[in-house]
Amino acid sequence: MAKREIRLFGDPVLRTVCSEVTEIDAGVHAMVADLCETVNEPGHAGLASTQIGYTLRAFSLHIDDEIEYVLNPELIEVSGEPQPTGEGCLSVPGLWFDVMRYPYAKVRGIDLDGREVIIEGEGLKAQALQHECDHLDGKLYISRLERASRGEAMRQIRTADWF
Repeated sequence: MAKREIRLFGDPVLRTVCSEVTEIDAGVHAMVADLCETVNEPGHAGLASTQIGYTLRAFSLHIDDEIEYVLNPELIEVSGEPQPTGEGCLSVPGLWFDVMRYPYAKVRGIDLDGREVIIEGEGLKAQALQHECDHLDGKLYISRLERASRGEAMRQIRTADWF
């Protein structure tokens, strides 16, 4: 379909709690194509539907040269001790902060044929699964920061040339 423009902090769609995909129609196929094409850029590890203006539960990943997607993802398992993990977001460009993330995560959802999909991983993949599920619940990673870091993030956002 098309590489889409990334929505930035301040756009209300980023605070939207996404609806489940209930019918896999041409619009859902187009959304998945847009997610997969847009995430296929250097430095893009994951992309949630809200980041390109959709409000259905879906995201794509681009990790280790593999592009994956999932509809109606549900974070079903995390394990290990949460640890500070350096994180950024395409919707908050130029910022990088430590966020507490589990080292392992597993997501269950469906594909475009309605078949169950399980995506799981450690490290960057675990972080991306948690980050993208947050997006679909209307949360940006900066909301998970400790108070002082969140204040610094907001200061950086207010002075950013894109804001």
